[in-house]
Amino acid sequence: MASTETGASDLAAHTIHKVNTYKIRTRFPRLIGKNAFRDEHGYGDEVLVKELLTDRGASGWGLASGLFYRPDLTEDELVLGRTVAELFAPDQGILDMSLSSFDFALHDLAGRILGIPCYKMFGNDGLNPVPVYDTLIYFDDISPDTRPGGLRQVLENCRYGYDYGYRAFKLKIGRAPRWMDWPDGLRRDIEVTRMVREHFPDCEILVDANDAYTVDRMKEYVDAVADVGLYWIEEPFRENLEGFRALREHLDRVSPRTLIADGETDPEVELLIELYEQGYLGVFQMDVQGDLGLGHAFGLTSWRRLMPRLREIGARISPHAWGIKLKTHYAAQFCAGYPGVALVEGITDTTEGVDFSAYVLRNGKMFVPDKPGFGMELVWGAPVTGEGESKTVSRQV
Repeated sequence: MASTETGASDLAAHTIHKVNTYKIRTRFPRLIGKNAFRDEHGYGDEVLVKELLTDRGASGWGLASGLFYRPDLTEDELVLGRTVAELFAPDQGILDMSLSSFDFALHDLAGRILGIPCYKMFGNDGLNPVPVYDTLIYFDDISPDTRPGGLRQVLENCRYGYDYGYRAFKLKIGRAPRWMDWPDGLRRDIEVTRMVREHFPDCEILVDANDAYTVDRMKEYVDAVADVGLYWIEEPFRENLEGFRALREHLDRVSPRTLIADGETDPEVELLIELYEQGYLGVFQMDVQGDLGLGHAFGLTSWRRLMPRLREIGARISPHAWGIKLKTHYAAQFCAGYPGVALVEGITDTTEGVDFSAYVLRNGKMFVPDKPGFGMELVWGAPVTGEGESKTVSRQV
């Protein structure tokens, strides 16, 4: 890791000369089905990225705030004509949270200027390779409505993930009450969990209820799958002290190795820390991206600001990375830099115009490259134009 003093000097020599805004498209390998509250997730998304260019020829890029295409180019004026050191510090991240749309781009740019991968900027105290899990196992047995795939489809999707390189699967549960009544939905959640364990005995199994369960129904589910050896239960119900205590005590009796993971949605960080210190929460899961507009906002720099407290309490971490492979790689860099990684959320997609070849997934582990910045190259994106079209400006000092 470059020293703060040396890094600041190098970054101060570069002034943001131009901002380019692009749309890029992603595509999942198949239709991603329902979860407890949302209908089919579809085949992919269109996302916005920012590219920053300096007056000395350096460039960096990254996913902008907002998972969906919602251009707001007036924010470019926040960075144009300013030095990188005015916007970013290697040991902190962005210096003003109003710059959240440039969080990834500034990290990437700084890493390229300093000649180091982002994970070394973070401290190089984590794991590399980083353990990852396949997060694309949804309610494919009941999706789509016109031609549901049945249990066979769930197994086929797991097999695809296994062949792709994963050795851990996160299964969506919570088919009731939206899609099935409670007896049938609970029965199917149990059946799917046990089926995947039977067919993939060498893999970790995680489950995610998206807050659909109650404490008592989650205890029923846990009793029925206790011998599966779940790695974690994610978002069993909206986090609260009493409910998490009851579930943790029950897990300690019937499935003691199983962790509780939470923090993805509208995170109340102080409550999460209290739950962890009480021994109820097992994994922090705030989103690696900021300002999603979906209740998931947190962000890379917000994680960095929180990590001293999490390190002090010995927390396990797994930054939420749903939506796009870019986020998986951001989370992997983070967890190669900071200690405490549990597992990283793995998104399998084809992202047009991005070269991911420096990252390798093998036997359930992501090998994070030593290339400067995030080690991903933006080959092409569709330029976003209009009133706020990217422009070059000079600033009088």
